[in-house]
Amino acid sequence: MKHSKATTRSAQREPAEATYREELDKLMSMDPGPVPPGWQMSPRGVEKFLLGDEKLGIERKFVADRAMVVRIIISLCTSRGCLLVGEPGTAKSWLSELLAAAISGNSTLTLQGGAISQVSQLLYSWNEAILHTEGPTRKALVPTPLLRGMMEGRLVRFEEIARCPQALQDALLSVLSDRVVVIPELPGDDGVILAQQGFNLVATSNSVDEGVHRMSAALKRRMNFEEIRPIRQLADEIEVVLREVAKANRRAGIEVALELSVVEVLVTLFHELRNGQTLDGRSTDRLAGAALSTAEAVSVAHAASLNAWYYGGGAMTVEHLMHHIIGSALKDQPDDRRRLKHYFETAVAPRKGEHWRQVWALRSLIN
Repeated sequence: MKHSKATTRSAQREPAEATYREELDKLMSMDPGPVPPGWQMSPRGVEKFLLGDEKLGIERKFVADRAMVVRIIISLCTSRGCLLVGEPGTAKSWLSELLAAAISGNSTLTLQGGAISQVSQLLYSWNEAILHTEGPTRKALVPTPLLRGMMEGRLVRFEEIARCPQALQDALLSVLSDRVVVIPELPGDDGVILAQQGFNLVATSNSVDEGVHRMSAALKRRMNFEEIRPIRQLADEIEVVLREVAKANRRAGIEVALELSVVEVLVTLFHELRNGQTLDGRSTDRLAGAALSTAEAVSVAHAASLNAWYYGGGAMTVEHLMHHIIGSALKDQPDDRRRLKHYFETAVAPRKGEHWRQVWALRSLIN
């Protein structure tokens, strides 16, 4: 007979503004300014929130060149939107969430390009019950996150903008240029929505989506482009994976010991297979069907942690890790199995150390 016990339900994942509420409050309370119109903190405060400040006890949340981060922040001060472009898993969405949390205090005003197929999903729709009884009024209007951002003066996130059809992309032109949306069903001033101070758009696009729906030249002119690249330094990537896996494990209610050397094996494998080069500069195979990004490494390590917690006594081992690495690396490209075998024979086999010997001993999982 199963015994049930009362449990306190909580969100699987809170938005950045809730997770880092104390840090945001601290930065705003001591922010020397100047603060752009409609923002809740200065550009320097946003930078500290993203890149961290040890003296203030602010955690580093994003690994990137400071100059690039400053360019992105300043571009959002202008009347142009900002488009973050890069390979899958380079934390473009995470960066846009952090920017929205710091600038507007709300990162939930989000559009998904692949889910938008008509103007009503991009701009506004109607509450049919109110529309039937009262006709078209502001009360009957159902604004999308984009229109809400304009009305409330907040930063809006547009995820995977290249997956949105070009005709709907062009509907953004008046929003980004004139900062206005005209609703013909509403009479007079009620039908003219003017963007309030603080409104802007930060969009993301995976480089692998290029050509899904080409962005029009007109829309490109209204956005600043920034390429978000994978983390270059192995030590920085290990730090990110350790930190994010620890957070994911806490949210899952598990306590798993994360051994540095085991995580280092994971990050090294992903780093080398992603770049097509070993740490000592030798060329190696790249996998065609897997991103092997930092975000993917976090997912693999978290899955291995869950495996260790529920099946392995609470300590994550190389064997736990390897099972999930294989599942992540080998997807829909048959030749990747051959490439991975070759990588093991040329890069893993010669390596010294107990953990690398364990990885080599588990090579049969690739077959």
